[in-house]
Amino acid sequence: MAAPESDLEGNRCQRTQREHRGGAPGSFIAVATAAAATASRIHGDTSSPPLSPAAGPPRRHLTTVSCIRAWLTRYFAPESSGPETIEVVGTQDPRSMGTGVPASEQTSCAKGDPQVYCPEDTGGTEAVQATDCESPEDNQSQNEPGYSSREDTGQLMASYEGKAKGYQVPPFGWRICLAHEFTEKRKPFNANDVSLSNLIKHLGMGLRYLQWWYRKTQVEKKTPFIDLINCVPLRQIYGCPLGGIGGGTITRGWRGQFCRWQLNPGMYQHQTVIADQFTVCLRRKGHTVYQQVLSVERPSVLRSWNWGLCGYFAFYHALYPRAWTVYQLPGQNVTLTCRQITPILPHDYQDSSLPVAIFVWDVENEGDEAVDVSIMFSMRNGLGGEDDAPGGLWNEPFCLERDGATVQGLLLHHPTLPNPYTMAVAARLTADTTVTHITAFDPDSTGQQVWQDLLQDGQLDSPAGRSPTSQKGEGIAGAVCAMGKLPPRGRCSLEFSLAWDMPRIMFGAKGQVHYRRYTRFFGSDGDAAPTLSHYALCRYTDWEEKISAWQSPVLDDRSLPAWYKSALFNELYFLADGGTVWLEVPEASLPEELVGGMHQLHPILREYGRFGYLEGQEYRMYNTYDVHFYASFALIMLWPKLELSLQYDMALATLREDLTQRRYLMSGIMAPVKRRNVIPHDIGDPDDEPWLRVNAYVVHDTADWKDLNLKFVLQVYRDYYLTGDQSFLRDMWPVCLAVMESEMKFDKDQDGLIENGGYADQTYDGWVTTGPSAYCGGLWLAAVAVMVRMAALCGAPDVQDKFSSILSRGQEAYERLLWNGRYYNYDCSSQPQSFSIMSDQCAGQWFLRASGLGEGDSEVFPTQHVVRALQTIFEFNVQAFAGGAMGAVNGMQPHGVPDRSSVQSDEVWVGVVYGLAATMIQEGLTWEGFRTAEGCYRTVWERLGLAFQTPEAYCQQRVYRSLAYMRPLSIWAMQLALQQQQHKKASGPKAKQGTGLSMGPKLGPKETMANPSPE
Repeated sequence: MAAPESDLEGNRCQRTQREHRGGAPGSFIAVATAAAATASRIHGDTSSPPLSPAAGPPRRHLTTVSCIRAWLTRYFAPESSGPETIEVVGTQDPRSMGTGVPASEQTSCAKGDPQVYCPEDTGGTEAVQATDCESPEDNQSQNEPGYSSREDTGQLMASYEGKAKGYQVPPFGWRICLAHEFTEKRKPFNANDVSLSNLIKHLGMGLRYLQWWYRKTQVEKKTPFIDLINCVPLRQIYGCPLGGIGGGTITRGWRGQFCRWQLNPGMYQHQTVIADQFTVCLRRKGHTVYQQVLSVERPSVLRSWNWGLCGYFAFYHALYPRAWTVYQLPGQNVTLTCRQITPILPHDYQDSSLPVAIFVWDVENEGDEAVDVSIMFSMRNGLGGEDDAPGGLWNEPFCLERDGATVQGLLLHHPTLPNPYTMAVAARLTADTTVTHITAFDPDSTGQQVWQDLLQDGQLDSPAGRSPTSQKGEGIAGAVCAMGKLPPRGRCSLEFSLAWDMPRIMFGAKGQVHYRRYTRFFGSDGDAAPTLSHYALCRYTDWEEKISAWQSPVLDDRSLPAWYKSALFNELYFLADGGTVWLEVPEASLPEELVGGMHQLHPILREYGRFGYLEGQEYRMYNTYDVHFYASFALIMLWPKLELSLQYDMALATLREDLTQRRYLMSGIMAPVKRRNVIPHDIGDPDDEPWLRVNAYVVHDTADWKDLNLKFVLQVYRDYYLTGDQSFLRDMWPVCLAVMESEMKFDKDQDGLIENGGYADQTYDGWVTTGPSAYCGGLWLAAVAVMVRMAALCGAPDVQDKFSSILSRGQEAYERLLWNGRYYNYDCSSQPQSFSIMSDQCAGQWFLRASGLGEGDSEVFPTQHVVRALQTIFEFNVQAFAGGAMGAVNGMQPHGVPDRSSVQSDEVWVGVVYGLAATMIQEGLTWEGFRTAEGCYRTVWERLGLAFQTPEAYCQQRVYRSLAYMRPLSIWAMQLALQQQQHKKASGPKAKQGTGLSMGPKLGPKETMANPSPE
């Protein structure tokens, strides 16, 4: 029987509105004029310029030329409409919001001064969020490798007023109070942030982009691979995504909302679905005393539900692929801990592909009275958008009993073409739990029937049979409820699963049907959702054991700072939530004439499938190779077979050509889509037909880029070195020869060193490079050195001699033309920015050291020069930029002012910074490396509110660019560097505890181990 209405009203937690204290950044002031132009230095003088870091962060002047700026930007979206675009929720009807908290036990949410939450002592480990609690780092010298600043780490939990710590919530990870508000509201980089000189330079590109955008959207009715007109608005809400690798993902925000969807491959919908919620019902002595939607939202639909959870008594904790949300229920002596689990399991090529997630609710009773607790999981069929509008959706209950385990739930059938799917919401039935359901309700109504049904007895009516099919314009939702008994001072667990079965997919061109990886194990008929649910609920404890075994060595290592432990695992979200696809490869799809001598191509692709992830959620190109160069460390260390599969796909694409002419936006020239024997920029656009049509990128003709071919060669050797796979090396050797032969033409004066072409012809595609350059020249020398090593391994002495000669001449030219005594100059142009200190100038050395080369007999760059350059970068690009608290700016002038000669030189690229930090660690500058990387983590995750959407770039003030980007996966290069550093110190075949990586048996030719646990 329902509790009396009067008992359930007037007791809700009233949350007061805080004053918004965030302010817009002040206007910029003019920067001192650029240094006088130097004499032409192509192959000329490289004497060291005077170095003088600026005392404070410089600011720049922006001239308003709105008529030009409306046309122009390079990947920068128009200004968003401000904070009000983040999320819109309706008002709450106060008459329908009873929580059942007795008036005498009310806990007000009215706020005074924020309180900092300090967890109890955890035996020497420290949660990342606690500002005022002593941590292991506090007792370390700032010169020790593990030392890291903890400034601002408590701000995310400053609003938390509860005492509950949750059930088995780990001490390390990203933790935030549900009442937290980020005061800094940045905007996407747009034309208003581009200097007048750069606007003028790119005027033609802007006009061509507008023409291309209009044709793409209005004529072809397609979504641009980079949409500068319609950017993704800032939403500081995201948490750990649900779902394994390649089966689609659903992101659940840190406040509990289901808010970012990637079910159609590579295509994102940023939309919060209000009906997708967890609701708790507590009953004592046969009466409902508390019923609350576990959401801080106050929407305009489902108004009969009790919304507006008091966020000051709840917090979220993320350590991907798991997350915990802890709710202290005011006045009830009950704490809920929701543990979210996704099967992301290193070296597992089956369960890691499953489109499933588990929610385990651990309910703790701190009172002396027994409680019946119910958790209701409601879910809308679809997202409520245009895919649902035609109708034809229906729900039906299911029950699957197998191997002594019973799972009950609902199937939500969504047959909309071209990619129909079925969603399963389920709970595990045990001797101690009851599972009920409501098959269908209207998610756009007041929701009174569902609310009253649960309120009456803590269960749902469980009608039999399928629901009627939804009509045009109608919405349909369902709910599953699990109820258990909670003894005094006791605990109970309720287990839910969410699974989605979209086995056959078509990309935007709708030309081919592809089968997702998980269909190999669960079939492709579209009826696997019940089996997936049952499998997940029976196997998740095994998954958690594997996750703990993988993560514990890192988490237990006291020499590693807390922020790093959070960053290392949480940045892995992108491997699953990067628009990722993992597909089966039909035999007929591999052309024999191109396979040639790649004997392992068929076995690798057939056994491990085809893997693709986007450059970024806003930069929609699969396997963008110049960026994968940085991100690939995560794949090779955790799922090495997927990295090899990707490399075989890239080799196949290299041997193909597409001579279709098209106009490139930056230069305006007509050139082929793809030339033979050059590495493609990307493998294609998910809104087209990736793998069949490559190079979706139309800004530059990347056949003339200087870095792509070199990055392929370097990755091939690194992958061989870390896996010891000699068959892979032999298969790739002819392709490496072909791409290096294509690269030779860029050495125009035959001095052994390639020259850049006077435009942005590398991954910094908005930063012009002329003549020999630190970045591309360094990659070239590293690739030549690797070719020498591979030639010896492949028994090609003539090729070895050839590249040895090139390497000798190139080393001399590189040092003579670029080394200035403190660092390597940016390039050899006659422009002032030629003297810029580039943070990424040691990228070639980074890869050499990761591959067991670059020192001793295999030294390419003088060690003392490398260390000196890294020290200079740390002094100028890190410490002299933003007070040393935001990572490394891409380019810094020698007088201590960021290089603003391009739209990218004064940005911080998070993935580049992590790679730079790895290089520092490799060269013994471990403290500097951690300090450099820490600035990026603190900025992105703690200050800007960009958790689980780490951008490609941000500037010192006001803006960011390209949310949810691939490159930051390079943080795993730091872990590899730590592991290799530890291996050098080890006296035996097994390393001491210290880097979180078991050294075990040899996996590569240099006894290096790239795997966090034995495979």
